[in-house]
Amino acid sequence: MIGAFAFVDWRRVAFVALPVLVVLAALPAVLNSFLVHVLTLGFYYTILAASWNLLAGMTGQFSLAQQTFAVIGAYTSGLLVVWLGFPLWLSMPSGVAVAAALGFALGRMVLRMRAIYLAIATWAFAETVHVLLTAAYSITRGEQGLSVPSLYGSLEPVLYYYTFLPLTAAIVVGMYVLVRSPIGYFMRAIKDDELRAQTLGVDTTRVKVLVFTLTSGVSGLAGVFFAHYMVTLSPQMTDFTEMAKLIIMVVVGGLGTFVGPLVGAPLVHIMLTYLQKYAEWDMVMFALIVIALMRSYMGGLAALAAEAYQKLRALARTPVEPSR
Repeated sequence: MIGAFAFVDWRRVAFVALPVLVVLAALPAVLNSFLVHVLTLGFYYTILAASWNLLAGMTGQFSLAQQTFAVIGAYTSGLLVVWLGFPLWLSMPSGVAVAAALGFALGRMVLRMRAIYLAIATWAFAETVHVLLTAAYSITRGEQGLSVPSLYGSLEPVLYYYTFLPLTAAIVVGMYVLVRSPIGYFMRAIKDDELRAQTLGVDTTRVKVLVFTLTSGVSGLAGVFFAHYMVTLSPQMTDFTEMAKLIIMVVVGGLGTFVGPLVGAPLVHIMLTYLQKYAEWDMVMFALIVIALMRSYMGGLAALAAEAYQKLRALARTPVEPSR
């Protein structure tokens, strides 16, 4: 992994990332608390969407348990604080460790499966966790919700905005390094043709388990910070609609592209937040927007942006004929 840094053009990364970070860091100064809260949750979904894209979009492993590992991290941290009196500095990394460990165990069991069989197996795991969290009422408080302490002793959104912003940036840069490393090439080889990758000497099972464990841990990390911001945990966090939301975020942004979930996740989250005022019609309107986009650009917003960029370059190169 250390050698991966040699494959990264850090000047290009800084040229793109620094202006974006400066703009994002300045936003709370001009936004109200509600909008800051919405953007903070947008960072949370960006982490989850980017980690799922790393697994499904770049490695070809269509898991339906990504959101579940965030919930596992959240509940582990919350339960350790509530029932065992753990301090947050110990309960939060414990939540990440448990999510990664369960991701490793599940990956070892199911990643030899392919396509729909893998999706069904991971969905069954997610549903099992949902049932356990609901049924273990005496421990998790079930549907009534588990109250956990906040990270800063305050729920002021701006505090968590400036927590999630650098966290998201660090995770995105780490994923970029991974994608540019030899492991990233192995991931794409597995997605393109797993049998061919095996014949070329790639230990496909080891790479898939590594990516599955890593993305599970990243989801758990997002989950523990989310838990101590929202301060109330519910089994509804594992509802399939949450996982479907992540899939839509990635597909709208551009499945298999690095920038896709970074654009799609906050945009879809903001859109869904403001469509809530239309009550039961919100998902109908959202579905129509997604269908229209997919009909026009199946590659998502990343394909749309790439096409627009190519057209602008073509126009810039077109010689201007002198007037007569």
